[in-house]
Amino acid sequence: MKLQKIHPCSCHCGAVQYEVDLPNGLDDARRCNCSICSKHGAIVFSVPLDDLRVTKGADKLSLYQFNTKVAKHYFCSICGIYTHHQRRSNPHQFGVNLACLEGVDCYELGEVAVGDGRNHSCDR
Repeated sequence: MKLQKIHPCSCHCGAVQYEVDLPNGLDDARRCNCSICSKHGAIVFSVPLDDLRVTKGADKLSLYQFNTKVAKHYFCSICGIYTHHQRRSNPHQFGVNLACLEGVDCYELGEVAVGDGRNHSCDR
């Protein structure tokens, strides 16, 4: 898997394009078993808020919030692809959909850790 230090990303239709800084690669790639993540099945990794920049189509992003309404989940309003979310457990980070990284094959990762979002630390 070839990653660039600043890696381009996009939704399926290309209406939303963004880039992420990857100084440490994908060392924290994971899945989550919370109600929304288990339905969309994405593998995510985290970056500081300043390390993700929408370069095209910010007006095409739709926001979805539920439950505590702390996390902010973003989707392309045209193709419906989940692109990223502002994390509830660390609102200073985005969780980024690894499948949106251009030229990256999620299936090359092999086994991916699963976080226990059903028993989220913010719910205790």
